[in-house]
Amino acid sequence: MVCAAISVAGGPATSLSRRPALGLHSRRLLWARATSQYTYTMSRVAPRLSSTMVGAPTPDHDEARAGAQGVPTSTGVKQALISLSDKTDLANLGNGLQSLGFSIISTGGTASSLEAAGVNVTKVEQITHFPEMLDGRVKTLHPSIHGGILARRDQEHHLKALNEHGIGTFDVVVVNLYPFYDKVTSGAISFEDGIENIDIGGPTLIRAAAKNHKDVLVVVDHHDYPALLKYLQEKQADPQFRRMLAWKAFQHVASYDSAVSEWLWKQTNSGDTFPPSFTVPLSMKSTLRYGENPHQKAAFYGDRSLSLVNAGGIATAVQHHGKEMSYNNYLDADAAWNCVSEFENPTCVVVKHTNPCGVASRQDVLEAYRLAVKADPVSAFGGIVAFNTTIDEDLAKEIREFRSPTDGETRMFYEIVVAPGYTEKGLEVLKGKSKTLRILEAKRSGKNMLSLRQVSGGWLAQQSDDLAPEDITFTTGSERAPTDSELSDAKFAWLCVKHVKSNAIVIAKDNCMLGMGSGQPNRVDSLRIAFRKAGEAAKGAALASDAFFPFAWKDAVEEACENGIGTIAQPGGSMRDKDAVDCCNKYGVSLLFTGVRHFRH
Repeated sequence: MVCAAISVAGGPATSLSRRPALGLHSRRLLWARATSQYTYTMSRVAPRLSSTMVGAPTPDHDEARAGAQGVPTSTGVKQALISLSDKTDLANLGNGLQSLGFSIISTGGTASSLEAAGVNVTKVEQITHFPEMLDGRVKTLHPSIHGGILARRDQEHHLKALNEHGIGTFDVVVVNLYPFYDKVTSGAISFEDGIENIDIGGPTLIRAAAKNHKDVLVVVDHHDYPALLKYLQEKQADPQFRRMLAWKAFQHVASYDSAVSEWLWKQTNSGDTFPPSFTVPLSMKSTLRYGENPHQKAAFYGDRSLSLVNAGGIATAVQHHGKEMSYNNYLDADAAWNCVSEFENPTCVVVKHTNPCGVASRQDVLEAYRLAVKADPVSAFGGIVAFNTTIDEDLAKEIREFRSPTDGETRMFYEIVVAPGYTEKGLEVLKGKSKTLRILEAKRSGKNMLSLRQVSGGWLAQQSDDLAPEDITFTTGSERAPTDSELSDAKFAWLCVKHVKSNAIVIAKDNCMLGMGSGQPNRVDSLRIAFRKAGEAAKGAALASDAFFPFAWKDAVEEACENGIGTIAQPGGSMRDKDAVDCCNKYGVSLLFTGVRHFRH
């Protein structure tokens, strides 16, 4: 787990002394900020610890001596403290530690589970001589526990203090936390229930053990139990192993606290989309062969933010077939899926280098597929094909056998096919197209997401561009109003142009993209590319521009009119909007203003 901390504002800790009493909302807001700042600190500690794990110096005598044996407690017995919410493989761990001569100290339900597995257990209250209290809020928060964890074995005055107070040392600490994330994402939960599911003792134990990892082995993941037992059995003295476990522990706590912070921020009801600081809990899902280019290393991370639990999208897609996804595959598949998810009618989108080069909507999805590929068959070859409908046997056969419209012979090759579902037969047929074809099943992407983008030394955050045609008023600015079919074409083109890199122009007719121009420094060049792709079919079609036209006469607007375009849709807002209106009136073209820009960089 990797937590990316993004701090927007900082400053000294807020003093609450000699201040008026705060209302409930204010107290929640201050706590959210405090939790966020704590998480930010945690997210900085773990990467620094991680950076010491590569090329670390040879351990000194004291660190090597602190290996598997540790320093015996005052009773001469090695001790392990175990306190778990997730008790997966607990029996194997407990029996394994007991067979290695460890005395097991445990709490509540964990102790009961260990006893049921035949493990001898000493309960925490027998060590602290203090019962659990406050409905379980206080269990392990005691010097007899934390003193035994934090004491440095190479410091005589630490050991002397332990002996004076009759405190034994702990050599192993195994802890995982209350399932806060699962609780707050499982459905409606009251604020009080959310608060009670925030773990306090667990993170404190983990942080203490991780800080003193030279002497204490800390484990937060049941997948590490076998490695722990092997390390102890072989009496290893590898500081790298200890550091790795400590790094993992700090990441575990940082991720946990990021969920608490995010949840509490939402409870403040402040209405502010952008918190002063926040942490993004990222978890590596796979290493990639390389990045955009072979000389760049790359990896893919999933985002465990609470807001993305049911967000869907490519990050949570299921791969049914094909080669491993590459860095560029993820980018292109994401672009294709986001575009096709815009449409309600059966639609096919073909993407190349994150730009849609073919889009078509038809009740017959086979026809939509054929039209989308025909829009630009050269670009479609080696591209990504996305559908917003289930792929059945007939559609799968069409995808498998379809020949390039360019020569009528070459079978179309694709990197990825993505859809919301597949019939059993459809999936079987599609797998037969190619061993390498990546077949993805994805859920529709969520809306109102926070969009993040990295720049040198920082990040940009914005709300996602989720406006649909029904959210936009198409206002007629010209003398001639569009016909119903022209208005429909304009709305279709407007949906498409939103997903094309700026400067963007899309020409469409009958719910089919005919041509598009993208990524040009000036709008005229993008327009000319789009007309070259569309050819004679552009006559009477609709043209959409992602931003206003700065000039009209002897520029993009007039050139579009001269090429026979029927309707133009653009945001408006230029100082020369009147020139665009006059130009369209001269040529009898209908002009629509949307009032919404769709820049995409």
